This record gives sequence, structure tokens and C-alpha cells, in this order.
Amino acid sequence: MTVKNCILMAIHRFLLQLLYLERRLEPPIRPAWNAVFREPGVRLVQFLINLRRKNEGLKIAEERIDPDEEQSLNDIIDLMADQMRGRFKPGGYERGGNTKTHGVLKATVTIRDDIPEHCRIGIFAEPKTYKAYVRYAGPGPNVPSDIQDVGFLSMAVKLLGVPGEKLMDEEKFTQDIITTSGGPTFVTPNTRENAKLQYWSLVDMTLYYFINPFDSHLLDMAMQSLWNETQTNPLGKRYWSCTPYLLGEGQAVMYSFVPKAKIVSPIPGLPFGAVPFNYLRDNLTKTIAETDVEFDLMIQLQTDPHLMPIEDSSVRWPEKLSPFIPVATVHIPKQVHNFDAMADFTKRLKMNPWHCLPEHRPLGNLNRARFRLYRELSNFRQEMNQVTHLEPTGDEMFD
Repeated sequence: MTVKNCILMAIHRFLLQLLYLERRLEPPIRPAWNAVFREPGVRLVQFLINLRRKNEGLKIAEERIDPDEEQSLNDIIDLMADQMRGRFKPGGYERGGNTKTHGVLKATVTIRDDIPEHCRIGIFAEPKTYKAYVRYAGPGPNVPSDIQDVGFLSMAVKLLGVPGEKLMDEEKFTQDIITTSGGPTFVTPNTRENAKLQYWSLVDMTLYYFINPFDSHLLDMAMQSLWNETQTNPLGKRYWSCTPYLLGEGQAVMYSFVPKAKIVSPIPGLPFGAVPFNYLRDNLTKTIAETDVEFDLMIQLQTDPHLMPIEDSSVRWPEKLSPFIPVATVHIPKQVHNFDAMADFTKRLKMNPWHCLPEHRPLGNLNRARFRLYRELSNFRQEMNQVTHLEPTGDEMFD
């Protein structure tokens, strides 16, 4: 390693230690800070992001493929596979993204009977209840102690027993919806920038993607920092898809899971004591052993193709232009969450937004990338773990 790289690594580690200190100190004050400063901060950062954007002249739900998109995707796949090889050993491979599993829970998803007529498409066409699995995870690509994680979570819901031909034929009867708690925007605006992020992640200096003086992403960093915070319980957060999806031809939507009840869980050991390595899993397990949990599944329709873009995921779709509409209820019943008993099942489980009906086709460059990215990395992970893919039915038993 060169002297320059040693210096950069030392600076990066120092900045991470400051972040870890913040994670320990912020829980008592962050809710009040969010209430006062988050929304004004988000509006300011979004205004500055929009100043740099030009109107592409696209229509509602219209996509545009960049000429370097395929190369960016190839780079992302190669870089993330290299990260997995460097971090995990055969038999213990974790996912390249949404890496650390906090829990997988049985659930039901009930489609509402009061959905607006123009939204009654695909899985929302009629009132119906689906069995489902819900997976909660940390962002990755590492599996650190929860107090040292990046500061957001993911919630992936797999609907089961969904009839009809799917866009990805590796599963016949499922529909997956993948979301994160890191706010309504994604960490990178597109695949071109995501490839840069994966490079810095590979060399264990992720912060330099944002602060590199020769190619900085400070506005994206500011937007993410307004949402990322010390997490307390995966069952008490709001989640967003951050990327858009079709709702039949000529309509595009974002998804969001909104908790119906406030869940407050303490973090043992804060601020300066020993914090359990997997306290998020512990809090999830305790909560779901004591009570049912419910989320509203919401959709937000695209109404302005410039202010609510398909190809730029750094832009929050304004709720003033299009408020979220409730379309379903996710019900997670009280249950015994035996993480160890579900370990083999979790390794065989795949989540991919392309497990879906054509009416809900993923849109935009990041979603187009996910078709190959998720498929190839999940195949690689399962090959290294010597396990086979399982399409679940909801009837699985975990003893």
C-alpha cells in the first residue's frame, strides 16, 4: 500500500470513529432534531439537486437507457462479487447488499377494498389476502455490530401464491417488494455513480465516494445523512422503495411501508457501555413475541415526469404533487422468531423486484440493473454456500 493510500485509510478510519461515536450519542436527541430540522433540510438539499438537473422531456412512466448502462452494471457485478469474496468464506457467504439479516417473519398482505379505480391493477386488482414473508436486514456489504452499521435498514416483502406469469421465471408464484428506511431517495442517483460507490466500498473507504474532492457527491451525502440514524427496532421504521415501478401501462409508482404503531425499543449499553452485537435482532424478536405488528403499504403515483423522475433516484417525489395512497395492510402476527432455526431457509431465500407480474415491472436504470445484479449475485452466494434456491409457499415450519 502506498503512503498516499495509508493516509487516506487513516483519515477514513478516523471519520468512521466519529460516526460510531455519533451513533452512540444521538438516540436521545435525534427524534426532536428530526422534527425540527429534517424536512427543511430535505427541501433545501432537494432544491440544490434539482438546480443541476435538466428536463429530459420524458413522459409519465417513460424510461431512457444510457449508452454506458450495461458497462456500469458489469462493473457493479464484478466489484460486488469481489467484495463478497474478500469478506466471506464458502459456507458463510452473505448477500452483497441488504447483507446482515435481522429477521425473517411470517406475515399476510391484505389488499384493500377502497383502492381508487385507476390503481386496481395487478396484485391490487381486487381485495385479497396473500401469505408472505418479511425479511429485515442491514445495508452491507459487511456484517458489523448493529451500533456500527451504516444507519438504515431494509424491509423486503415476498407475497406468496400470486397467480400469473412473472417477469423472472426462477419463481412462479411470488411478488417481491424491496424497500429501505434510508429515506425516499437512493444512495446513488444511477448505476454509473453506483459503480463508483462499489469501488470505494471494495477498498473499504466508502466515505470517499461522497467526499472525494475530484468527484464528490456531497448533496447525496447530505440527503442520506438527514435520514440515516441509529436504528432501534426494524419493526418501527418507515420504508421506501426509492425506485419506481409500473402500475399498468402509462402509470408509475413508488412504494412505502408505513408502521401503524410507534415502537420504541431501548438499546442496552448506551452511550458508552457494551452494546449487544445483534441488538436489532434481539429487539425484533422481543417485540414480535409480545404483539402483532402492522404496516400500511402505500403507493405514490408519478404526476410530473421531471420533478418525479424515473431515471434519477436522488430525487424525492414531492408528496404535495402526489400524496401516498394506502393499498394494502401488512400484518405480522405475534410469533416465535427463532433466528437459528431459520438460518438454512434464509440462505435459500432470494429477493428480487423482478419477481413480479408484468403490470408491476421495475422502472429506471437502478431497477433494470437489479434483474441481472440480484440474480447473478444470489446464484453466486448460493453456489459458494452449496445450497439450492427455494421458492417458499408459506407452509414452511421452523423448529
